[in-house]
Amino acid sequence: MLNSLVFLSAIAFIAFLIIPQDKKKYCAVAGWIFIVLSLILDLPFYIYEENNFLYPMMAVLSIPFLIITVSELLRDNNLTIYLSRGAAIAFLIYFPFGYIPELGNWLIGTVAAQVAWIGAAIGCHYSMVDWNLLQYSVFRVEIIHACTGIQSIAIMLGLSFCLPTTLKQKIYSFLVVVPVIYILNLFRNVFVVEAYTQQWFNFLPEIASNGEYGYESFFWAHNVLAELGALVFLIVLALAIFKIIPNLGEFARDLINLYAARVREWTGKKSAKTD
Repeated sequence: MLNSLVFLSAIAFIAFLIIPQDKKKYCAVAGWIFIVLSLILDLPFYIYEENNFLYPMMAVLSIPFLIITVSELLRDNNLTIYLSRGAAIAFLIYFPFGYIPELGNWLIGTVAAQVAWIGAAIGCHYSMVDWNLLQYSVFRVEIIHACTGIQSIAIMLGLSFCLPTTLKQKIYSFLVVVPVIYILNLFRNVFVVEAYTQQWFNFLPEIASNGEYGYESFFWAHNVLAELGALVFLIVLALAIFKIIPNLGEFARDLINLYAARVREWTGKKSAKTD
């Protein structure tokens, strides 16, 4: 069900890129609805199995985001049109790796092999035991699609390309996004695998445990430190992209002001009109 919703969202957003201008907003509305539904329906998994706090927070915030975005799209607000264009470009980049098994498995296997190679080069204890499995002692980590960095790359390229830009700006943005995210994601994986297999953070089970032996170290390494580190890095990367594409920084500011204004309206506070 969840995979179907994400797939439908991808189809809707990709259709946004190719259909006539006057119909684009309806594809965007469908795309946002499907992706938010998938986040909400995935809540039990992230709360009870993954002990992940970031995605549940995103799911809760996605509800007011969806209401505002849909209403502004139906008003033909250019800010949400460009935002949807960014999402559509992100899905276009993500789609081949997410929905063509051969390509997705190639990426997973490549990342797993490189994480194993880096680990061996810097003296980590784990080793590669299968095409996407890294292990030390009884602790094993499976490299999956979410570990490849393709989602972050797609999102940041979607952000970079959502507005009209010059060829030079596109090339510089690509070079800032793709190799930097890919390489840092490899070291992120190295950190998580070594921290888990060596049980670096085996504490506070009342918060971190899911009942699986040794999971606490994975929780702190992956769900807390790596997630927060990635979030901070993506913010810094976005600021770097704003330097390359100044209009993008202005777009982000106007978009934040739009959502803030709508929230203030809900709470009864007066604000300047945002178009």
